[in-house]
Amino acid sequence: MSDIGALVSKLSTMGFSDPPVEHAAVDSVDQWAEALSTVSGLPSKYTLTKTLIFKPKQPKSEAIAPVVVIAKDVSATNSKTIGTELKLKDLRFASDDVLSGIFQTAKGSVSPFALAQVPKENIGNVRVVIDKALLNDTTGKIAFHPLDSSRTVFISSETLKSFIKSVEGLTHVTEMDFAAAAAAPAAAPAAAKSSRPAAAAAPAPKAEEVSGTKLGLDVTKEGDFSTWYRQMLMKAEMYDNYPISGCFILRPLAYFIWQEIQKFLDAGIMSMGVKNSYFPMFIPGDVLEREKDHIEGFAPEVAWVTRAGSTELAEPIAIRPTSETVMYPYFAKWIRSHRDLPLKLNQWCSVVRWEFKNPTPFLRTREFLWQEGHCAHLTKDGAMTEVREILTLYRRVYEELLAVPVIEGVKSENEKFAGGDATTTVEGFIPATGRGIQGGTSHYLGQNFSTMFKISVEDPESTGADRPKLFVHQTSWGLSTRTIGVMAMIHGDNKGMVMPPRVAETQVVIVPCGLSSKQTDEERREIESACLNVEARLKMVGVRAEADLRENYTPGFKFSHWEMRGVPIRLEIGPKDLVNQSVTFVRRDTSAKGQMAFEGMESAIQLLLIKIHDEMLARARKEMEDHTKIVLKWADFVPALNNKCMVLIPWCERSECEDQIKARSTRDELQDQLEDEKEPSMGAKSLCLPYKQPENPPLVHGQTKCVQCGEDAKRYALFGRSY
Repeated sequence: MSDIGALVSKLSTMGFSDPPVEHAAVDSVDQWAEALSTVSGLPSKYTLTKTLIFKPKQPKSEAIAPVVVIAKDVSATNSKTIGTELKLKDLRFASDDVLSGIFQTAKGSVSPFALAQVPKENIGNVRVVIDKALLNDTTGKIAFHPLDSSRTVFISSETLKSFIKSVEGLTHVTEMDFAAAAAAPAAAPAAAKSSRPAAAAAPAPKAEEVSGTKLGLDVTKEGDFSTWYRQMLMKAEMYDNYPISGCFILRPLAYFIWQEIQKFLDAGIMSMGVKNSYFPMFIPGDVLEREKDHIEGFAPEVAWVTRAGSTELAEPIAIRPTSETVMYPYFAKWIRSHRDLPLKLNQWCSVVRWEFKNPTPFLRTREFLWQEGHCAHLTKDGAMTEVREILTLYRRVYEELLAVPVIEGVKSENEKFAGGDATTTVEGFIPATGRGIQGGTSHYLGQNFSTMFKISVEDPESTGADRPKLFVHQTSWGLSTRTIGVMAMIHGDNKGMVMPPRVAETQVVIVPCGLSSKQTDEERREIESACLNVEARLKMVGVRAEADLRENYTPGFKFSHWEMRGVPIRLEIGPKDLVNQSVTFVRRDTSAKGQMAFEGMESAIQLLLIKIHDEMLARARKEMEDHTKIVLKWADFVPALNNKCMVLIPWCERSECEDQIKARSTRDELQDQLEDEKEPSMGAKSLCLPYKQPENPPLVHGQTKCVQCGEDAKRYALFGRSY
């Protein structure tokens, strides 16, 4: 069944009689409700729904066994609870390939009717979970999209049951009471086969955290982190999906953060003598392939243009995954003597890396925004000084703008940039998952690229007619919109985003409160005027403030709206506040409330914004420190990972030892089970060799041994599971 006419015809044999209603295409339940509000002649009572398709973790060799969940839009469909009910491991939202390949549908248009489009060879593997609240609803109609999101059909629960039964080959159907599951207390953890301690198990979400409204989140950060992350960003209007898998739209709230990062970094790099430029995004294939060690690291991710209109190109053209090979031929042209050095260029641009593994907004996307700096120096010392200066700038972006602590260090040989001599990094940590995340890198490329692209100058220290050529020493460094994802993961909570004040598009929102039918129009205007006055006063001192005077929403709705977007401070002004010449303030990060006098309010707000930033950073730093453990014997290595920690170990720094650590920690964790290649590895890898080394216990050269292999340890290394 691939058209709406055939579907309507089939439903008509099951008691359905009303034609589908048409409306604007929608991407979310909120948009759906709004679109239907403009349509006349709808049933007097109806329930909006959601249809979710999950994929369990399973060996790559097995056929995909998707799970289709059909529920009320407000039901708390916790993937962990569903997985427990079905005895399936690690349910994740299915990729676009599964939606289009198996169900012949797309995000936004998913409904139970997609089951009729599943090929016969796949339908036997599909499991369906239906919300009992839908099946028991006999008083009204149930709304679904009939194969696309620009139409809605309203059917009865009996018609839904009849349709499910009519799907030939569908045998796995489960009815589930989501309301009861959300309200149930967390069960005591069962004895585990692996070494993961019971304390690491995520607590069941509380009913009050996941029940509720279309505005709020359906899952908790603790209960289903992956779903929480996407849902929080979507409902906060940070991003939206795009028809091309792995590509996402950055909405103004997110782009504002990126602009603040741009301003900060531009000021920093320009003070170092770096100048901005722009190079084309297209790279000739032969140029890209000239530096084989470099391109080898990117080859699987390079996107190629092979056709222009209806004409095949004579030579394929690559879309830049990074710009070393497109920029350096021009370095060779522009650098004619040592007097042209150092040459320091940066460009703000997008790059394309055609990754296929679990696209995730801001973290792993096929196109992303970044800056990439490329510089040439006469000496290694000059280049290395710049590498560290840039790394310090990156740390400051995280700590001074985003209130995120990071660890500065150097990457191992296995993890360094392809084609470079050394890679330095700032590494973040996501406490909710216990995983490290690379935050930004600054590379010393040595003379590898200058030798390949013949970027050289005459030795200024020598004399005579035949002065020897010196190949320049180069650096490259980049920071991307991944910064936004790291910030959101660390600070976000079960109410939505928590914005660090310095990157919040709106730092203070002012909401009129305490108004009722008892107030006269003049009293209402007086309160609204006070809100506007506060907004103007704060803007005069550079605070980004907004008065929310929308009359069609209640104060409670506005509170939730701005909490979801993470606005650092909410000011509430009501009749009593006018009498007392004060306002009520509420902090988003702690929910702490207090009173603030109108007089001197500007400086008080500015100080409070600084305090919020400092306390957010301090809390995140303490959490990172509490989850970073020194491990001196292998028996403690995997248990520490399972307690959501990173580990500092004495390490020999050998590449083969790192490979063994990853393989050994994966094997110890999975206990000979197969690992799904599409999921994050259960094994640990080196995150960095920290510049700040532990002093207790000190590492004694020639005495302290590597935790894994027993060879002499050179430094403490930070290992962990990683994004």
